[in-house]
Amino acid sequence: MTDSAARRRVGLTLQLLGWALMLFSPASLPLTGNRLLALVFLVSGAGSLALGLVLNHGYRVRAVTARIIRYALLTLGMLAMMFPFYWMISSAFKTSPEMNLFPPSMAPRNWLNFDNFVIAFEKAPFARYFLNSILVMLGSVGVTALTTILAAFAFSRLEFPGREVIFSLLLSMMMVPFEMLVITNYQTIVKVTLNDSLYALVLPFISSIFYTYILRNFFQSIPSGLYWSARVDGCTNWRYLWKVMVPIARPSLVTIILLNALASWNSFMWPLLVIKSDLNRTLPFGLYTFTTEAGANNELLMAASSVVVLPMIILFLIARKQIIRGVARGGIKG
Repeated sequence: MTDSAARRRVGLTLQLLGWALMLFSPASLPLTGNRLLALVFLVSGAGSLALGLVLNHGYRVRAVTARIIRYALLTLGMLAMMFPFYWMISSAFKTSPEMNLFPPSMAPRNWLNFDNFVIAFEKAPFARYFLNSILVMLGSVGVTALTTILAAFAFSRLEFPGREVIFSLLLSMMMVPFEMLVITNYQTIVKVTLNDSLYALVLPFISSIFYTYILRNFFQSIPSGLYWSARVDGCTNWRYLWKVMVPIARPSLVTIILLNALASWNSFMWPLLVIKSDLNRTLPFGLYTFTTEAGANNELLMAASSVVVLPMIILFLIARKQIIRGVARGGIKG
């Protein structure tokens, strides 16, 4: 065996040893409870891996190592982002003594303990809050989708003076934060006597420049020859929009609907300003008021938070690819 082959074999052995020590480091914490020992395993593993790469630094080894490190970092990032949601859901099934344990337990003793949810629904009308959120979301999504489709079609296919100037001015409005419009919107809602009603939660959000921008770019990617061919055959603009363009733009429309649903469901500041009565609250606002009623019962707060967050988490997990695909296709012309 040549010296280079022996060096590569020793390097490979050190690399495997390094990965084993680094993987064993977090697992040693619950086994031994010694943080210093876990740190020693981590540092030793990193040193062994680095030395192994020095001894065995071929192209294939570097590529495989880089891929492993990339996926390891992505896994750590995923775990860091998922842990708060796991802690919320697991805490919702814990009893009060379990919530006060130190060090805290990572999982409840009984995953079928729904007492916290029952008590939370008894202390606050979360069923009514849930229904209000559903109604507001459906109203906002339906009206916004309609106005977005009409505006995107007008700015992409209809020729009228100042079309590009008007659209540029509308795009510039995206730089104005919603907080600057709160006072004006609130005065408008009060003048039309819609405050403290579900209509007040829908009216300020019946149109969106961002969604119009996405759909307009998608409409412009459809060949204009298709439009003029339909017009020659006697198809009206209204019929062409709903029979041709809307079915073609279904991916972008689904993305717009999903993003709007998420924004409407999670809206908090505007309901806090315009809703006064208990029965007209939405879930985020209801959860905010429930925090004062539940006091120090963190397990009840976690159960109520799970009711608020879980529907949107499930919706996002189901439709995440559709959201990314629709935004990517709508944001690029051509």
